[in-house]
Amino acid sequence: MVVVTLIGEDFAEVGKTFVFRGPITECRDCKLKGICFNLDAGCRYCVKEVRDVHHECRIHEGGVRAAEVEKLNINGAVPKKYALEGSTLSFNPTECSQIGCENYRLCHPTGVTKGMRFKIVSANGELDCPAGQRMVKVILE
Repeated sequence: MVVVTLIGEDFAEVGKTFVFRGPITECRDCKLKGICFNLDAGCRYCVKEVRDVHHECRIHEGGVRAAEVEKLNINGAVPKKYALEGSTLSFNPTECSQIGCENYRLCHPTGVTKGMRFKIVSANGELDCPAGQRMVKVILE
């Protein structure tokens, strides 16, 4: 689903991706905050179209531009017992100190925090976990 929002001029380029971190206090009295903060915090988005509409902004040097963005699915890893396609879960990063592991980014996806709710779109096989955990690669929506 495509959503119209405002993004910093530096990010206003088709194909760029970003993680929306959520509203900030400096914007609480801005008349445009409703359209700036209409995204889901912690989710990754891709810029699909940039519009000519430009606004000044206290936060973004150079202002902001209206853009159409689309929420991207997230590649992640969950314990095998929770990896059921179509199910919804609260994501809890695994307890793991092996930062050098090839699967670390799947177990700790960028922008995802403990307790965020996702639907499992697909489960794509068990991962080789050096810590011995039974983890499955999933696509989260």
